[in-house]
Amino acid sequence: MDNDADAESDVCARCAKTSGTCCTLTPGQEEYCFPLSASERAGMESAGANAAHFFLQPNTDPFVDNLCRLFPGETGTIRELFPSGGAHDRLAISPEGVCMLLGQQGCFLPRAARPLYCRLFPFWIRTGRELYFEMDRCQAQKESGGGGAGLLLRMRMTSAGVRTMYHELRKAWGLPEQA
Repeated sequence: MDNDADAESDVCARCAKTSGTCCTLTPGQEEYCFPLSASERAGMESAGANAAHFFLQPNTDPFVDNLCRLFPGETGTIRELFPSGGAHDRLAISPEGVCMLLGQQGCFLPRAARPLYCRLFPFWIRTGRELYFEMDRCQAQKESGGGGAGLLLRMRMTSAGVRTMYHELRKAWGLPEQA
C-alpha cells in the first residue's frame, strides 16, 4: 500500500457521497485553506484542473498564524514564505464550502495529481511525531475505530509514506528540509 497509488481508498469515495469531511470547509473559513505550490498547481492542471479550480488568496494574518501552528518553531520561515500583502494559490471552494474538485465519487483528480496536503490528510508530522487530525465526520476514522494503524490501513497509507509525503509537502511549499 503506497500513498501515491492512484487507487482511491473506498472509504474516501463513500465519505464523498455523505459528508465530504476533508473536502469541505465552513463557509467563511476559506482563507484557512492550505496553499498550493506552483508545482502542485501544474500537476493538477496537467490532470484536468482549470482556472476555475484555483483561487488567489491574500496572505491574511489568520492564515499565516494557522500555518505557524502547523509548523511550530518555524514562524520566521512561514512569515517569509507568506508575507503580509502577498498572496498564494489555494483550491477554489463553492459558496457551500465544498472543494470544486469534489464529486460523488470523491476528487475527480487522480491521487498522484492532487495537492500534497490532500494526499497527506488526515495525517501530519509535528516535532518528528506522526499524528492525525481528528474529525467527527471522518468515515475512515469511524471505520478504523479512531486512528493509528487502522486509520493508515483504511487510507491505504503507511507510516513511511506519511513521512515521505510530509517532506515532499515541505519541499513544495519552500520549507527547509528536516532531519
